[in-house]
Amino acid sequence: MRELSRLPLLFGNDVMVTIRKAVLADAPLIEQLAWEIFPDTYKDILSPEQTEYMMEWMYSPESLRKQMEEEGHIYHLVYVEGEAVGYFSVQQQGERVWHLQKIYLKRQMQGKSVGKKMFMAAVEYIRANSLLPCTMELNVNRNNPAVAFYEKMGMHKASSGDFPIGNGYFMNDYIMEMEII
Repeated sequence: MRELSRLPLLFGNDVMVTIRKAVLADAPLIEQLAWEIFPDTYKDILSPEQTEYMMEWMYSPESLRKQMEEEGHIYHLVYVEGEAVGYFSVQQQGERVWHLQKIYLKRQMQGKSVGKKMFMAAVEYIRANSLLPCTMELNVNRNNPAVAFYEKMGMHKASSGDFPIGNGYFMNDYIMEMEII
């Protein structure tokens, strides 16, 4: 698979962003970032109990290992001026279908074009490693304000559903998608 460029990228306020593919040894950093970002992202959407359940389900060391080694999740870490501030992962789910599994950024970095760069990097990774055209899908909670961001980036709501994740919890999501050519 082709890699994203590891060259730093400058934004309007001279914010240097670097994105690199993660390896299994980065799982503790991904877990640490997730514990900072995920509960903050969903504090007004999910109960603390569901958040705790989902953190274990998605970000325990064993879950991250399984995602990266067995399920084909390709994580990338995002740094601003050398500090880890976010991550995203993509997973190929068919010959021409990819899923943007996760895209999370620290709140203080939002609104500074870093999220846009992360999204564009995910698209570029898929474009470089897929038969084209292909589709990128994303699940996003229907109450998450990020829905507007994804629409601005060119995605559209394809469907919605309430997806059971265990322990009586559901992900109440839109399935958003976009074509990559």
